[in-house]
Amino acid sequence: MKITVFGATGGIGQEIVKQALAGGHQVTAVVRDPARFGMTGQRLEVFTAQLGDGDTEALRRAVAGRDAVFSGLGARSRKDAGITAPLTRRVLRAMEAEGTRRLLVVSAAPVGPVPEGQPFLDRAMLSVVGAVLKDVYADLRVMEEELARSATEWTSVRPPRLLDRPGTGAYRTVVGGSPRSGRSIARADVAHAMLSMVDDPATVKQGVGVAY
Repeated sequence: MKITVFGATGGIGQEIVKQALAGGHQVTAVVRDPARFGMTGQRLEVFTAQLGDGDTEALRRAVAGRDAVFSGLGARSRKDAGITAPLTRRVLRAMEAEGTRRLLVVSAAPVGPVPEGQPFLDRAMLSVVGAVLKDVYADLRVMEEELARSATEWTSVRPPRLLDRPGTGAYRTVVGGSPRSGRSIARADVAHAMLSMVDDPATVKQGVGVAY
């Protein structure tokens, strides 16, 4: 495939690029600061864009003719809350202008429904996390509303707590929900799941929970 990855300097974005290259795909990595992106490869193009309102033409070039677009865009801390929806909106506009259809983004488990039969401890933990990061999750909900209104064939991947460790490939996915008692997952496995969902019609226009 020919794919574009936004947020390619982030933990999940880097993993998507690395795994996609290993899988033989042609990858365009969109970054704000190329100095923070150290990967190279024969099938890799590094594309610089700030994702501002004035970058419309650049974003269109970044997504034109691609089979799929991946987004690892998101807040890295509470102080960044509110950035994900506006950035994703610009990506959506560029894709719709170019007729690029497939989009997979990173969201978060608390944005999805609580699994049936979720144990009390897990519900309590989710409630605490939701209160602390309420502005981040509110932003992600707005992003998902933007996706639902778009013409793209989107998938919103919703992981719980993210870990910096090697992927295992042994994770659970639930289309339209979240894995019961799913408390964590490695960024590498989130990337693996997203790449695995590209050609899965069951995930189109769906939120998908991923967790161990």
